[in-house]
Amino acid sequence: MKQLTTLTALLMAAGLAGCGGDTATSTNLTAVNPAEPVSDWQLVWSDEFDGTSIDDNKWTHEINCAGGGNNEKQCYTDSPDNSFVSGGTLKIVALPAEDGAVQPYTSARLNTKYQGDWKYGRFEMRAKLPSGQGSWPAFWMLPTDYVYGEWPKSGEIDILEAVNLKVAGEDGVAEANVHGTLHYGRAWPDNASSGKAYLLPDGANPADDFHTYAIEWQEGEIRWYVDGYLFQTQMASTVRFNSRGEAVGLSHRGWFTENFDIITGELKTQWSSAPFDQRFHLLLNLAVGGNWPENVNNLGIDADAFADGQIYEIDYVRVYQCGQDLDSGKGCETVRAGYKDENTLVEGKAPIPSPPSTGVAQNLTIFEDMPNPNWPAWDCCGGSTPALMEVESRGNVYEFVVNAQPTVNGFITRSAFITDPAGVPSPFDASPLIENGSVSFDMLVVSAPSNPASTWVFKVESNENTTAAELPITASSEGIAPVTGQWQTYTFPLQMLADAGLDLSAIDVVMIFPAWDTGNGAVYQVDNVKIAQPDGASPALTIFTDEQNPAWPMWDCCGGTTPVEVMDDEAHGLTAEFSIGASPTVMGFNTRLLEAAAEPFDASALLSEGVVQFDMKVVNAPTNPDSSWMFKIEADGAASAVELPLSAGSAGQEPVTGQWATYTFSIQSLSDAGLDISAIDVLMVFPAWDTGNGAVYRLDNVRIYNPNAQSAGMLSLFRDAVNPDWTLWDCCAGSTPQVVDAGAPYGNVAQFSVLGSPETVQGILANEGVSFDATALLASGSVSFDMRVVDAPANPDSTWLFKIESTGASSAVELPLASGNSGEAPTTGEWAKYRFSLQSLFDAGLDISDINVIMVFPAWGTGQGAVYQIDNVEISNN
Repeated sequence: MKQLTTLTALLMAAGLAGCGGDTATSTNLTAVNPAEPVSDWQLVWSDEFDGTSIDDNKWTHEINCAGGGNNEKQCYTDSPDNSFVSGGTLKIVALPAEDGAVQPYTSARLNTKYQGDWKYGRFEMRAKLPSGQGSWPAFWMLPTDYVYGEWPKSGEIDILEAVNLKVAGEDGVAEANVHGTLHYGRAWPDNASSGKAYLLPDGANPADDFHTYAIEWQEGEIRWYVDGYLFQTQMASTVRFNSRGEAVGLSHRGWFTENFDIITGELKTQWSSAPFDQRFHLLLNLAVGGNWPENVNNLGIDADAFADGQIYEIDYVRVYQCGQDLDSGKGCETVRAGYKDENTLVEGKAPIPSPPSTGVAQNLTIFEDMPNPNWPAWDCCGGSTPALMEVESRGNVYEFVVNAQPTVNGFITRSAFITDPAGVPSPFDASPLIENGSVSFDMLVVSAPSNPASTWVFKVESNENTTAAELPITASSEGIAPVTGQWQTYTFPLQMLADAGLDLSAIDVVMIFPAWDTGNGAVYQVDNVKIAQPDGASPALTIFTDEQNPAWPMWDCCGGTTPVEVMDDEAHGLTAEFSIGASPTVMGFNTRLLEAAAEPFDASALLSEGVVQFDMKVVNAPTNPDSSWMFKIEADGAASAVELPLSAGSAGQEPVTGQWATYTFSIQSLSDAGLDISAIDVLMVFPAWDTGNGAVYRLDNVRIYNPNAQSAGMLSLFRDAVNPDWTLWDCCAGSTPQVVDAGAPYGNVAQFSVLGSPETVQGILANEGVSFDATALLASGSVSFDMRVVDAPANPDSTWLFKIESTGASSAVELPLASGNSGEAPTTGEWAKYRFSLQSLFDAGLDISDINVIMVFPAWGTGQGAVYQIDNVEISNN
């Protein structure tokens, strides 16, 4: 039976379309010259309607009052009042029914089942469509054998549909869209559909004259045409596999089907030509009313429009098949340039295969005081903007508002909603946390919904809504309902979400909201949104990296100066700068400064492998030549403390003015020296007391963490020397990349030269049999490196490129180098850092499980004379 989604789904879709989802297109036929069908299309069936009656050897009348599965308001009959042939055309007529009839209208629905059934071909109709509020003509196809199961698992192809033609809305514009749609996927009500609307050129209306409507259907592809113009293409989904043969995503998201394997009995998703790889038959019908036409335009059914009957007039129906290859239907395509471009190729609704779990247990902070650029706060549909606001004793929180327009709110990591240039889509693999992990957040209801019956809902989606779990907020471990005016914590174990149907391996939306269409008036604040397991495995604290941690402010104990944030070199960016005057002082970072002090840091779980680590550069040495540098750390309000020479963190090396150096102090050694590592609250670096006058120094990358856990899965390709499993590489020009000393702070770097002819590409190549699996780093990892152009190419029009390949170039991505540095091209003589997120490379088609070449080079044929240096090349979470 012909079916559509439920009314609720239709109205939700309409709401979403209001956010920019309008699918109507208008055509400029002068821009593209439509091609005629090629000669190999062979006419295999047609009805020209030249006789005086409907041919029963071709068409069967359906007789029922079932409403087509869409609450339609007609009975289908075989009465000649509702369908007849005259004057060379078939007329299908919708008429008012007699008083007391089962439905208020009568009409006709004809099909070719068992008399005209085809797999693949060109299916074409020339027709003039009816008009009026409530009219719904269709030219469509259904499967003859339902090989894949009930509707829509076995598919439906809507060649043409239109509703309410010529009905003028409030804007005075008459409805003129025709639609082409596919239905497929899971059983109703979880069915899927995808399609596109089309407007005739020059404001023509399909109800005013005859037009030709057609599809060309071949294996894995269906194309829609109006008057020979190709306006829509849909394709089967194409699965992407990694080097281990594991499905990791879709290179094209198209249609799909879901059915039970007859051998194993398991429910399986098929990403293939199915279900559109079996024989289908044709249908012609004119419905009156139903879920779709009655809920758009002027709503309902206009009885006056049907008082004298509405006529759907068909000149002919023709079926062609391709003589090139009947098995695939390929070889006769009527296509034009760009017929698979973004304006024509329609993305389907196939579920995206979840990448295999990395097995690496990592915690995720979606929001805690500072926005996560990869996970913006989000209002799905209500038109409000979540607001970041400061709340006493909590710092920053997000505030959400629900107005009259129904909506859901939360946090999302999908590309369409990420606006921060630093943000990248980062679906989170929580499956390694399933045993002990949870999704948790704090919430304060500022104003309850005006609807007293409203309930609060928590929802998590995965992999572009391929799976989801929706629960009442009272299902949390705390089991509490929100109380207006009170901050409350809610915790949902990952196991509970998995049991509710969520695929934990690619979480991309977390939502908290009043139940749909009951939330008007609600205002609520959210904080501390995390997906995590209890601390203990490997906690970490970042005190300063590019900006200060607001819970650990920069601090001058006694000297009256104010530490400041200043830019340093490209490698360090923003740093913390301290200056010492005549007054004796100590300086560093102090979490006890805050009026509402942050929790001291508990490093107990880091005892065996953890470190306190930071980078430091002395800008100006103390004027006292006998001054010495010190490191001090305190805990629990100075109840315990350890003070050491700074050089103890650098193998005895004292700071060298003007040079960055890294200092590392093991948690074990600090504990052995008497520090209570469970409550660290002050970290200091300073010249010895009363010897520091004139000192200026900078700190960066100040952390307490487990470096072994932090670097798990990363790959360093070049830092002072090339990784022994990789080689500096010149593809084609006969030059030999060298390791040269670039001076502080870079030291040894890789230097490449482009000598001239032949042209070349250069970079770092894995040794035979070696490659790198970056799958575990997908969520937040990147390929990064520092580069300096020593001599620019002689060609002033040369551009710089970055390219990365998997083994044997089985997959590759090439990008402008500038895209790794906010669009900034290299400046000769200046170092710059370039970073390419693994997620973006994966999305562009790279098999990240098998990386074996990284290249940086001037565009082919333009690089002669270039000399450039590269350092700090790594694939990591940094």
